[in-house]
Amino acid sequence: MDAPNPSETRAPLADIRVCDVTQNLAGPFCAQILADLGATVIKVEPPGGDLGRLWGPPFWGEDSTLFLSANRGKRSIILDLKQDAGMEVLRRIATSCDVFVQASRPAAARRLGIDAGSVQAWRDDIVHMSLSAYGQDGPMSDQPGYDPLMQAYAGIISVTGEPEGAPTRVGGSVVDFGTGMWAALSILAALRERDRSGVGAALEASLMDTSLAWVSYHMMGYMATGRVPGPMGSSLGAIAPYRAFRTSDGYVMIAAGNDAIFRRLCAALELPELAEDPRFASNPERVAHRADLDPLVEEATGRLTTEELLCRTKEHSIPASAIQSIDQVVGDPQVEAAGMFPPVAHPSVDGYRDVSLPLRMDGARPRAERVPPARGEHSVEILEELGLESDEIEALLETGAVTQGD
Repeated sequence: MDAPNPSETRAPLADIRVCDVTQNLAGPFCAQILADLGATVIKVEPPGGDLGRLWGPPFWGEDSTLFLSANRGKRSIILDLKQDAGMEVLRRIATSCDVFVQASRPAAARRLGIDAGSVQAWRDDIVHMSLSAYGQDGPMSDQPGYDPLMQAYAGIISVTGEPEGAPTRVGGSVVDFGTGMWAALSILAALRERDRSGVGAALEASLMDTSLAWVSYHMMGYMATGRVPGPMGSSLGAIAPYRAFRTSDGYVMIAAGNDAIFRRLCAALELPELAEDPRFASNPERVAHRADLDPLVEEATGRLTTEELLCRTKEHSIPASAIQSIDQVVGDPQVEAAGMFPPVAHPSVDGYRDVSLPLRMDGARPRAERVPPARGEHSVEILEELGLESDEIEALLETGAVTQGD
């Protein structure tokens, strides 16, 4: 059997069409995953375009890098869904699609007519995904939500940062991107079920649910013990030593995840007495005596440069890493070998690169060929594809129910 050719990407969703009626990050990222897997994705934007386009600086070309990170592989049409003609175009798009993704608040979705019941009345076997902040039910179901709000609400911020420090959000939009991941996963499962049964699905994903899942072991720890966890900086409450330790010129993250690694760490730092100390004989003991252990380890790491410490941890097979800045990561040889930041031909941006889908299929990273679209770039093309005549298209453009690109 021939070895896979990494240059040839797989498109398992090549026969799937997606109507993406979302803005900001979570919904667009969900649809981008589907696009990378080969789906044809039509991005329906409101007049003026996706608000995420303006979330900057930084901008690259005309759009914010936040927008660019979640909208690869799509075609864009601008519709005014407050006009009946705009809703009729949306209906025609939806009935041509297998998947419909929307991220309006539940009451707004029902009012607009893009909730699951309304869209499935247009096409009964469609897979409908509703993304929201707090879910479809409960007293807060119609409250708005953004990534840092959900990190605060679900307790993520309460266990992030340094003890006694100011509240600190996780540096990446883990709630938005995580919700997009879960949404895409459930859509794939629903499409598989539709292949088997011919029946569509009404799916839900929420920022709150994703946030709770990210701190699941903290939640379970509290339910088991009644103890409320707090921020521990770079440490993990259940393992020790497991944190960033100071060197003479920086910090190194060390993860001594089991007893054997701890003993190797003691050897690397020339601290044989710690390996024999009954206070540190097992991970539960080390966690109980963390306040005694960590200063002893850091006293030893502080006598070494970052490079010296990393050489020792590598020699003794100890999981460790320098804390790299973003510019260091972009230029890192391991990251380069992974091919996560490929150069991409862009019609208006020289040197354009983006971040690939973090998986491989038969040795290749699946990815959409299109760069993120300009506002309404494909409005007329999509209308023609739907079978509208030139006079119908002209009428829609004149009324503003449909808008062309800039």
